Amino acid sequence: MIKYKQAEVTRTEEVFDAIVCDKCGKEYRDEMEIQEFHRIDFTGGFSSVFGDGNRIQCDLCQDCLYVMISEYTKVVDSIW
Repeated sequence: MIKYKQAEVTRTEEVFDAIVCDKCGKEYRDEMEIQEFHRIDFTGGFSSVFGDGNRIQCDLCQDCLYVMISEYTKVVDSIW
């Protein structure tokens, strides 16, 4: 049997403060802008240009992502 007792515990936790775009370096705290952030997160496969087995992450604001990929995108459906 495991017995427990009441104990007062003080601890430090990391809490969200802001998100920074990896391209432009802007720091965002506004909830609406944060909802439009995009995170790229993957592991490079065999013979990947990113390196075999390397985990890759990138956080991009909507403005930077738009500049980078808008030329290659199309709207295929809209919820509005």
